[in-house]
Amino acid sequence: MEKKEMTMEARLLIAFLLMGIVLFGTQYFYKPPPQPAKPVPTETAEVPKATETPKPAEAAVASAVEMPGQIQANSQETATIDTDLYRVEFSNRGAVVESWILKAYKDHNGKPLELVNQAADKSIPAPFSLDFKNQKPSTDPNSALFHLEKSSDGLGLAYEFSDGHQDVKKSFRFAKDSYLEQVTTEVTQNGVLIPHSIEWRGGFGDQTVINAANDQHTVFYNLASNKLVQNDAKTAKNGPVSTPGEFSFAGLEDKFFAGVFLPRNKASVEVTTFSDGQIVGAAVGGDGVNSFQFFVGPKDTDLLRKVDPKLQQLIDWGWFEVIAKPLFLVLNWTADHLVHNYGWAIIFVTAAINLLLFPLRISSMKSSKKMQRLQPQIAAINARYKGLSMRDPKKADQNQEIMDLYKREGVNPLGGCLPMIIQLPFFYAFYRVLNVSIELRGAPWLWVHDLSQPETLAIRLLPVLLIVTQFLSQKMTPSPGVDPSQQKMMMLMPLVLGYMFYFASSGLVLYWLTGNLVGIVQQLLLNRSMPPAPAVVNVQPTPKKKR
Repeated sequence: MEKKEMTMEARLLIAFLLMGIVLFGTQYFYKPPPQPAKPVPTETAEVPKATETPKPAEAAVASAVEMPGQIQANSQETATIDTDLYRVEFSNRGAVVESWILKAYKDHNGKPLELVNQAADKSIPAPFSLDFKNQKPSTDPNSALFHLEKSSDGLGLAYEFSDGHQDVKKSFRFAKDSYLEQVTTEVTQNGVLIPHSIEWRGGFGDQTVINAANDQHTVFYNLASNKLVQNDAKTAKNGPVSTPGEFSFAGLEDKFFAGVFLPRNKASVEVTTFSDGQIVGAAVGGDGVNSFQFFVGPKDTDLLRKVDPKLQQLIDWGWFEVIAKPLFLVLNWTADHLVHNYGWAIIFVTAAINLLLFPLRISSMKSSKKMQRLQPQIAAINARYKGLSMRDPKKADQNQEIMDLYKREGVNPLGGCLPMIIQLPFFYAFYRVLNVSIELRGAPWLWVHDLSQPETLAIRLLPVLLIVTQFLSQKMTPSPGVDPSQQKMMMLMPLVLGYMFYFASSGLVLYWLTGNLVGIVQQLLLNRSMPPAPAVVNVQPTPKKKR
């Protein structure tokens, strides 16, 4: 449960009491507390040491020259970490990140993928700013000029700022070929640790895709409930929302990338969701000293499993995971070993699925033919009950006669729908695979530049072809028992589907289009191999004799 915050009056009262104790009591009783022990980083690489705070005796000697413990830079400057996987730019103004580029990936415009939202409002704190929920330091560290010390190998940064009362330290340690970093922050005021969290605000991930904000969430994996929790900006529409707990990881994600902190056996961590102008932001921490491993990279199954098996929960396979995950593995294997292209892999796998379902199509066709042969008898039954309202008790007799006819002739009225029902889980599974698989992001096929996104042509060809093939497929497939007026209405379905798919990912449209083409070929074979059903005779009801 969320902790109830104190009222402003209570905070002011406590603040005045503490100020009185500090002003009048410390000159007699105050002894500088020992420096808090720094947590040991979980990475093997050593985190560079920040500039040491002067000892009390040294501070006393230096008091004639400068304020004791003052540590800050004279001017604003940037520092760059350049590894095999990304390029990160820091500013010493707040010791924050200004840019985080993943070298192995491009954005939707073909430029190097920038994870920091460069278009965010400048009033929104930059990534790795510090958030103070209750007690705030005397000076805002997010606007202070930090002193920087770099490690000799160029992969470590240690920032520190002190005004003599407040001391803020941030350290970052990177690896040359890893998406995993070490981040440590520490804040003290007059030697007392101040709880704080590490922020990434203003959005995360590829901002160039359509409706980018809809794909961005704060995310954390709750170990107590073994559940992945995702929040969007709407969660915090009435103000920041904080959730304390024991988490395996916590941070931000978009559709294909994640930036999450790994607490590594910390008893409790607090995650806060922000709404920054309908764009989500997050803060993770809650202690005076926060030490995390930080993963920033693609949501790749193998990569996530190596870093931490729990991170695989970031890939949401949806309701039909039992189908979607094997489907992804088959699709991935086909692209890697057979066709070397994900577009052709989608076509190949879709054709294979339809061939496996072909016996069901044959069964459906036979059921449809039987239904057509029964149409004269069904028409005669309907004619006897013509003009009855749906509430008339005799309507139940009409339905019962038709069901008895089906049973007597061995016809399943739902048999013709079976292939469509079976295909729905595969359709949803394909949707999830295309929606979450980093491997399909940016994958081209013929004129399509990215199978995970809609086509970039002025007129999208795949949805147009889908409408044409859907119309042909519907025209060729027998529809027994359907009223002619209803059949005319059904001919609008291709247009409805075309509209729906016009805004879907190209890979999903390619899947449905391939299914239509395979279905047309199969229907041609079935129509030739099975004799046509007798023409339906419209039976008119017997006119009542006039008395």
